[in-house]
Amino acid sequence: MRKTTKTPVVGRLAFAAALGGCLALAVPAASTAAAPAEAVPTAFFGDSYTANFGIAPVNNQDNPERFFCFQAKENYPAVATRRLADKGVTLDVQSDVSCGGALIDNFWREQQLPFGAGTVPAQQDALKEDTKLAVGGMGGNTLGFNSILKQCSAKLREPSLLPGEPVDADSPAGECWDFFTSGDGKQWLDNRFEQVEYSLEEMFQRMSYLSPDAERVLVGYPRLVPENTAKCLTPAPGQTELPFADIPKDALPFLDQVQKRLDDAMKKAAADDGADFVDLYDHTASNTACDGANRGIGGLLENSKLELLSQTIPWYAHPNEKGRDIQAERVAAKIEAVLNR
Repeated sequence: MRKTTKTPVVGRLAFAAALGGCLALAVPAASTAAAPAEAVPTAFFGDSYTANFGIAPVNNQDNPERFFCFQAKENYPAVATRRLADKGVTLDVQSDVSCGGALIDNFWREQQLPFGAGTVPAQQDALKEDTKLAVGGMGGNTLGFNSILKQCSAKLREPSLLPGEPVDADSPAGECWDFFTSGDGKQWLDNRFEQVEYSLEEMFQRMSYLSPDAERVLVGYPRLVPENTAKCLTPAPGQTELPFADIPKDALPFLDQVQKRLDDAMKKAAADDGADFVDLYDHTASNTACDGANRGIGGLLENSKLELLSQTIPWYAHPNEKGRDIQAERVAAKIEAVLNR
């Protein structure tokens, strides 16, 4: 298993010295052997899409800090691990530190949890020198996707459990398409994408330093908005709200363009640093929030399976159980391919 990196050797040594460590920056040799019979030391990391926010029950029910990561006991790392075990590929899961709300820089900085629930350590702490596989996804929160949603929805600007603020509360939600395609709104979005690209590069470098023999797998996001946005003008079966609530119809293609741009940025960052990428966007076009009974994404204001203080929390456009299973299937297939090459 060979991975390449765009970072020169001198740069990697300088990075290692800056971190103050002494691990060797070894690159694993190529191998054509089958997936190892021994369990593969594995660390999962990521944000709410890896934690699978909205699916109950939640891990760490008796830990008020980790509870507010809203990490489902049956998140896709857990389901993918079982799928692989059924095929004879055993993962020794050292840790799953995925946490709702995580920014990319929470990979190396502690994360402040909502509701004053304290902090959780930097996710890189899950990586050990003997870790052989690091899997997860980050990027949407650094991009500020919640702020984009709130810029486009008056309902989401009302007091809610969805974190974040609109980019410009003085600009009407109904004009969000114009806001983001010109002037300050466009500049804000471009700056966010630059931050995503820079932060992903640093995250991969830290992974290589902390776990020099680990295969790194970055997991993209499932598609939220279909190509045919007319499907979003009908509530899902059993629902009264539209899948994207009051977000204007003309803003839906824009949301899809932003998500595709994020997916492409993540894919490029992985390729540039010799990591692998799980492309969910291209494989979930028929399971968007607007695909009715086939939806793999819960609608913005559709009730999830999660309750907080006896109040049901909406999905806020996160994968439901069907979407989680699609994530697990694609991730398991990628892990098996990586370990077998």
